[in-house]
Amino acid sequence: QVQLQESGPGLVKPSQTLSLTCTVSGGSITGNYYYYNWIRQPPGKGLEWMGVINYSGYTYSRPSLKSRTSISRDTSKNQFTLQLSSVTPEATAVYYCTRGNSGYEYDYWGQGTQVTVSS
Repeated sequence: QVQLQESGPGLVKPSQTLSLTCTVSGGSITGNYYYYNWIRQPPGKGLEWMGVINYSGYTYSRPSLKSRTSISRDTSKNQFTLQLSSVTPEATAVYYCTRGNSGYEYDYWGQGTQVTVSS
């Protein structure tokens, strides 16, 4: 059974960098042909896809966030990470990591982690 677990600080100050890690168990992040996403949900709003890293390490970020977003991975730890720089209170949200499959479905989700941006 594949499991994803987000971790990181729950409180970030404005202008700082938000850093989250997703630890994957039950399957390798280098396994064909899966891709791993970061998605967030601000309070009272819908889900927003932020970016992806696939099984080969290719990354792509939402264009509106691209200049401030970095997605990477540590294959030795079976983890992938999100860094979002220069955050404002608008970045306050529940952040999820997900796995997508070759059918373009999100088949596994982490439980989500609340991140609040506040001074």
